[in-house]
Amino acid sequence: MATVKQVLKAKTGKSVHTIGAQASLFEAIGMMSHTGVGALVVTASGDQNGAVHGIVTERDYARKVILQDKASRTTTVGEIMTSPVTSIGLETRTDDCMALMTHHRIRHLPVIENGRLIGMLSIGDMVRHLIDEQQFAIDQLESYVRGPHHEAPTCALTRRSPLPQTLATRLA
Repeated sequence: MATVKQVLKAKTGKSVHTIGAQASLFEAIGMMSHTGVGALVVTASGDQNGAVHGIVTERDYARKVILQDKASRTTTVGEIMTSPVTSIGLETRTDDCMALMTHHRIRHLPVIENGRLIGMLSIGDMVRHLIDEQQFAIDQLESYVRGPHHEAPTCALTRRSPLPQTLATRLA
């Protein structure tokens, strides 16, 4: 079974976005929108080197600001952040990550090693990893079944190719 370290290594967007607890939710949502992420880790200093105090997500914003009719410009991140943070380490197994996400109904897990924030895994990262693992297993099985003298995949489902031209034209 793979570990968080392996998933982080394969991940394309490796930066972790952080914010201070004193920042407004308007700033936090703006940062999430600009960076294309759904969660920010809340640190003491607002940067990646600060101690982790919590996490603020789009879900927190929807449930704790919009539905409670609070003002995003005057409400601080610290007022609605989730704390303490459910986090993982580099050697955590991927199936344990999925179990944590399912059990706690969360979509983001900060990766903390030796008290230092070093990464973030999202449910999307976990799904991509699972798909890649399954594709690898399918490729290995196909290779075994085909034997050493065949090169083309035998199963159309395992070929990663664009849509056929006729289908792509109809969908456009």
